[in-house]
Amino acid sequence: MTEKLLQFIWKNRYFNQQGLDLVSGETLVIEYPGDSNNGQGPDFVQARIRIDGRFWTGSVELHLFSTGWIKHCHGQDENYHNVILHVVWKKEPVELKRNIPELELCHRISRLMLDTYAGWMQKPAFVPCERSVYLIDEKKWARWSEKLVMQRLERRAKKMEDSLRRNRFHWEEQLWWTVAAGFGYPANSAAFESVARSIPFALLAKLRQDPLQLEAMLSGQAGLLSRDFTDPFPEKLKREYRFLKRKYSLKDTYQSVHFFRMRPESFPGIRLSQLAVFFSGQTALFAWIAETSFATVQRRLMVCAQDYWDNHFVFDKASTVCKKRVGHTMAATIIINSIIPLIYCFGKYQSDSGMHRKSLEWLEQMSPEQNHLITKWMKMGLSAKKAGNTQSLIELKKEYCDRRRCLECDIGKQILKTTDEQTF
Repeated sequence: MTEKLLQFIWKNRYFNQQGLDLVSGETLVIEYPGDSNNGQGPDFVQARIRIDGRFWTGSVELHLFSTGWIKHCHGQDENYHNVILHVVWKKEPVELKRNIPELELCHRISRLMLDTYAGWMQKPAFVPCERSVYLIDEKKWARWSEKLVMQRLERRAKKMEDSLRRNRFHWEEQLWWTVAAGFGYPANSAAFESVARSIPFALLAKLRQDPLQLEAMLSGQAGLLSRDFTDPFPEKLKREYRFLKRKYSLKDTYQSVHFFRMRPESFPGIRLSQLAVFFSGQTALFAWIAETSFATVQRRLMVCAQDYWDNHFVFDKASTVCKKRVGHTMAATIIINSIIPLIYCFGKYQSDSGMHRKSLEWLEQMSPEQNHLITKWMKMGLSAKKAGNTQSLIELKKEYCDRRRCLECDIGKQILKTTDEQTF
């Protein structure tokens, strides 16, 4: 038992409330357990109870043991002067200056529920409640899935808002940074974003008409042009980069790109070339994205790297001929992880409900993501027909399951409620 679990049980009344008696022997009726207090003071406020028929309203404090009141020095804290009930897991003999009614719950809580929760916290499973998934109500899961998608968008928008404040809400520049990170997904996201941030947006605007110069700038800032080459193409990139770096006084990024554990088509040189092609030519790219459809943006993202990469995966090492084009899956990944959160953030900043709807509609129009995490969810019997579904599963896994936040998860709460009902 933990205090967090005890608070969860009290809030949801997941204990036998028949014939409640205080430690003192007086009868207790709980009309309302109170509102959770996230600030200073008791755990619950504005609770309503009846003791031997007499009505009381005030705060409720919870501890595992009676001595918790003394250990936490609540008697000297005026924030606790309005406490009308002390709820404990197990009672202990303790003398208090003030006679506070006390309720013991250890004999009133389902052992099955406690064992279920303990199992969730202890076993190293993919999902703590994976053996109880069959208990999930489809309608409840659908509602929770919608909340998870919104939570994911809100969390990502908050991160982008922090960045946008620093660049004075320059949406085109933010798109440059976030799409660069998307092209590096997953292993090189941070490195690619660091490279993009090291290149001023005004310089990007100047180089838009010359994809080769832009690729030289990106490859050089990523540290890929620091040696001598035998092929003419990388040597040309190197010369261009040296000239541009001196002219514009570019600073090093100090963040290395990675080649390991990725498919050759995703090697940094290829992805940076594709990134350069994507940002070449067109100006006001974010404004264009905000006005068009996801299918059009996806096609626009499916660019080819420079011709040199047709028979190379790395500099100076020829390979079989294969056009290095951004595929449907990669383009969708960039839209989901880089562009949709920015569109949602823009709608939030501008109070534009249409942009909010657009971000959600795109997720509902796009095919579900395919990765090892989603595959494991599918094996558990959960379905995902659209990208919105897979985004909710990713949010659930990373923000709730991995952190064992079962008491804050609608599914976890439903399962624990079911185990409670099976006993009482």
